[in-house]
Amino acid sequence: MPVMKYTMTLLLAAISFLGYSQNAEVFGVITDADTGEGLLTASVRSGATGIVADFEGNYSIKLAPGKHSISFSYLGYNTEVRAVELTAGQKLELNISLSETATMLNTATVTSGKYEKPLSEVTVSLEVIQPDLLERNNSVSVDKVLEKVPGVNIIDGQANIRGGSGFSYGAGSRVLLLIDDIPILQADAGFPQWDDVPVESIGQIEVLKGAASALYGSSALNGIINVRTAYAKSEREGKVAIFHTNYFSPADAEKKWWKERTPYEMGYSFSYKEKINKLDLVVGTFGINRRSFNQSVGASYNRLNLHTRYRFTDRLTAGINGNVNVGTSSNYFYWRNAKEGAHQGNPTSQSQNRRFRYNLDPYLNYYDQAGNRHKVLGRFYSVDNENKSAEADQSNESQYYYGEYQFQRPMESIGLVATAGIVASGTSVNAPLYGSVTFASRNYAVYAQLDQKVFDRLNLSAGFRYEQNRIINPGYAILREVSPFDTLVAVVPSDEQEAKPVLRFGANFRITDFTFLRASWGQGYRYPTVAERYIYTDIGAVNIIPNETLQSETGWSTELGLKQGFKLGGFNGFLDIAGFWTEYQNMMEFNFLGIQGFQSQNVGNTVIKGGEVTIAGQGELFGLPTNILGGYTYIDPQFKEFDNNLPTGGAEPTEGQLNAANSSEDYNILKYRRKHTYKLDVETRINKVSVGLAWIGGSEMEAIDLILEGVVVPGLKEYRDNNEHGYNLINARVAYNFTANRRLSLLLNNLTNEEYMVRPGLLEAPRNMSIRLDFGF
Repeated sequence: MPVMKYTMTLLLAAISFLGYSQNAEVFGVITDADTGEGLLTASVRSGATGIVADFEGNYSIKLAPGKHSISFSYLGYNTEVRAVELTAGQKLELNISLSETATMLNTATVTSGKYEKPLSEVTVSLEVIQPDLLERNNSVSVDKVLEKVPGVNIIDGQANIRGGSGFSYGAGSRVLLLIDDIPILQADAGFPQWDDVPVESIGQIEVLKGAASALYGSSALNGIINVRTAYAKSEREGKVAIFHTNYFSPADAEKKWWKERTPYEMGYSFSYKEKINKLDLVVGTFGINRRSFNQSVGASYNRLNLHTRYRFTDRLTAGINGNVNVGTSSNYFYWRNAKEGAHQGNPTSQSQNRRFRYNLDPYLNYYDQAGNRHKVLGRFYSVDNENKSAEADQSNESQYYYGEYQFQRPMESIGLVATAGIVASGTSVNAPLYGSVTFASRNYAVYAQLDQKVFDRLNLSAGFRYEQNRIINPGYAILREVSPFDTLVAVVPSDEQEAKPVLRFGANFRITDFTFLRASWGQGYRYPTVAERYIYTDIGAVNIIPNETLQSETGWSTELGLKQGFKLGGFNGFLDIAGFWTEYQNMMEFNFLGIQGFQSQNVGNTVIKGGEVTIAGQGELFGLPTNILGGYTYIDPQFKEFDNNLPTGGAEPTEGQLNAANSSEDYNILKYRRKHTYKLDVETRINKVSVGLAWIGGSEMEAIDLILEGVVVPGLKEYRDNNEHGYNLINARVAYNFTANRRLSLLLNNLTNEEYMVRPGLLEAPRNMSIRLDFGF
């Protein structure tokens, strides 16, 4: 019996081997039809059998003898299908070239699910900005071009998506800034340093609107801005740009403070990309010198960035990216007065800054034999800001550490992609702002997401994240003057910890080939930053004090949207209509506490409802190459509790009474929001001449902190009463294209020379003209 058992086992193994050996093999390389570059992870499928190409575009698929239909696809490219007839043991070489699709709906995105997915199939509102929009508008920092995205507003450097944030005095952000999928907010304040983003090396910017904490964690409560850097292609590529801007006189001649030397801005950018054997190399540098239209405001800094990718094997790549920013700047918080001194800083609110910031980002990608992706990401971000103000030393040093392991399994036979990962990050912060002692924080998280495609029409998405936050507070005591007395400010040592789960769900249904209906719901979560809990400093004559009992804020957002693609001859694009509803619990905002000053507080629950319309298009319109991006956003932001009645009988004020007491308006509306915003950017080309027009507008900012109008900012109430009616900013540009990669541009911004504020107490630029020269090699 044992002999028979072993004989049968060997016989079955031999039959299995014989059957396997009779399979045919189809192999080759999948490349870009224009550049000849291999398309990494392109998909190859025949019936239920499917594989992905390696990092060079090489593939090999084994099939049974007979007739087969093999499809070759890659996101953003047209699918190619080949019919083959195979014999047993045959080896067939089949090289495939794929051409890029012409429709914007197929634009490849990664932010919504941590893997590539066409724009039309994402379950949330997502906008994509290509680098040429930055170049055409001479956007020297990312926040400038983000102003063109419907629903996105920047208030003094702080991103605000669909009214989810107001103005938080440079501490805390509900919008998470990523560079290549890794957070890069300043460690102590959770604030984005836009000057650290390498505009010269950008491949694509993705803006996700709505809560995204399930995938990206704390600070993604209101959305995500993900800057993806470019990689080297098969042909080496170099770009250089030089630019110069001059500012004209304000509309009100009384506000002009300069006499001879006009305010200006000048600078350069350089980038170079090349494949050197197995190494992909991208180098970029940027420099600027700015003498602002606001007196005593300026900047002079240089940035150097490096991006590498080394292909060890057809399955393993690794590299390290880095960025260094060195320079000086000066600024002020609010004007001297609202008349002739409106473009001059109040002496008590001025500051000078010397910076040295850098980040190093090692990473690794590995595809195992089963096609699973293993991804390791890391970042070390160091900030050294020497910041001296008229009233206090606001310098800070901080270090941010980040590590992530991600596992992703595509199951093409059932249309499922499973993603899971673990994250660990930490910070170390030391600054006079926090008693000159060292604070530390820790964040640990696990996450998982499933993305399912059903019947080639329905895309389902579900995500989960469990996150633990910790702040180690050593305590401090500061003796500071709070007029008319000296005051001892003491923070008691503590070790605060908290953990929360967050969820998200989404669906996208393709009604027709160009019509997509989506719905999503997601939870958000944000833990207080060191600055929000423990800062002690001042802005002008007003102190900002710590709040050791500040709690985390949570929330959720939901959306229903319809994306309708269109094609008019050679012009294609989409119209997107969305309705959204967002609620926050324990929302954190700075409130004024009388003689004590400002303090970050939990102001209770809030709700923001609204709608948005976006249109985008590219291609030939009436025979002319044309690009369009525009939209309109309406929001209705309110406190859940708002009470204009005063406390009676010596009672403590309620949440609603505090909210009303701190607002400049006597009706219920969240501070620092505009109910209506509208944007449009259009460019067309006639032969070698490109002509563009941009329009950015918003309704009035109805409510701000009452104390700013009443005490802190001179003349602000009178100015707002007479001038705060919203704004309409019109910019025009014209460019001459000498060749495909050499262009001379002339830009005239604020064409009508409108006087306006985005943030109270700080006037924006008068009419200005820029000249820019771009050339490639």
